[in-house]
Amino acid sequence: MPDAPDAAAADPAHDETEAAEDTGKEAARFERNAVDSLPRGALADKLLRARARGRALRVKFGIDPTAPDIHLGHAVILGKLREFQDAGHKVVLIVGDYTARVGDPSGRSELRPMLSEEEIDGNAATFQEQALKILDPDPERLEVRRNGEWLDMSMAEVLALVRTTTAAQLLERDDFAKRLSASEPISMLELLYPLLQGYDSVAVRADVELGGTDQKFNLLLGRDIQRAYAQPEQAILTMPILVGTDGQRKMSKSYGNQIGITDAPEEMYGKAMSIPDEAMGEYHRLLLGEGSPGEGAAARDSKRALARGLVTWLHSAADAAAAEAHFDRVFVQRGTPDEIEDATFQAGPRGLVHLPGVIAEEFGVSRSEARRLIDQGGVTLGEEPLASGEHDVAADRANGQVLKVGKRRFRRLRSG
Repeated sequence: MPDAPDAAAADPAHDETEAAEDTGKEAARFERNAVDSLPRGALADKLLRARARGRALRVKFGIDPTAPDIHLGHAVILGKLREFQDAGHKVVLIVGDYTARVGDPSGRSELRPMLSEEEIDGNAATFQEQALKILDPDPERLEVRRNGEWLDMSMAEVLALVRTTTAAQLLERDDFAKRLSASEPISMLELLYPLLQGYDSVAVRADVELGGTDQKFNLLLGRDIQRAYAQPEQAILTMPILVGTDGQRKMSKSYGNQIGITDAPEEMYGKAMSIPDEAMGEYHRLLLGEGSPGEGAAARDSKRALARGLVTWLHSAADAAAAEAHFDRVFVQRGTPDEIEDATFQAGPRGLVHLPGVIAEEFGVSRSEARRLIDQGGVTLGEEPLASGEHDVAADRANGQVLKVGKRRFRRLRSG
């Protein structure tokens, strides 16, 4: 007699249960390290429905190009987006060229300064290029859009959008509520920003949206706006905000505590070695997807493992090995790098070189900051630390010497 069919295999209810279990496990993997996954169970439900229809989820992340460089704080979310891509889903990266004109008020106590269109366009191009160091560029897995495509609305469209939300809803935001209670001004532009971000989700038909914890209000408001436009509401994931190399404030170029994802390997390695011990676990977990190496491991070993891991991830293993050797030579053995970039100077009146000008030109700091570094003993010329007030030196003395600023910045001075 033929074998009896497997009842469980032929049972649609069993198949549905198995699919639900699988997507629940997949959702749990995506939710790893997230602070919020809202509404509860929504991500697993989205995954289950997408699987039943044989399609990929559209996973949205938007960022305004208010600065030209991406740092490791952005990489926390970009790394999570890459997880979605690797699982077969499509990331929709929205470069907010239009919303950058407004300025995101999240976490702000004052109106952000306006950028010119040229600055926004330049930053947007750089951001997109840098994001691809982490994201998969395959068109099947990545869609890059600018919200200027749909936010240049007619007045009728603007009125339809603002009708979806009440002023009371917007003023519930923690940053707005604090400013309102302190009688500080809130511009209409700032009130409009969350609506514009929410409409981005409508325009790209987002299934899931990611953001930092400071974006939770905006991400949830996006659900309300999608519902008002008769679209399925997105699930949201919020990720922790990475502290900077000072271990205190969030990573930001304005605080000078950032590690850029395009920093040179030696610079990236050196900055990682300066991170406070108490922040090590967070960096390992959020960026490398692992715990700190061994409970009993020395803090220095943990930092070296982190620094190697970051450089390997964003550059290569060979670059990581070279960066570590450079670090040991310069900071452990107190030597100088094997290769030092030249800086050409022109002697001024009386044959003197104004070093604050050279430092500002070569390292992108202000002249006042360069003078402060010299006065605090943070600059050496050759083997000699410059004394406080020693801002001008003879060209003959400077020519051919290594100028060292701080711990990691070097130039060999050449007379032009």
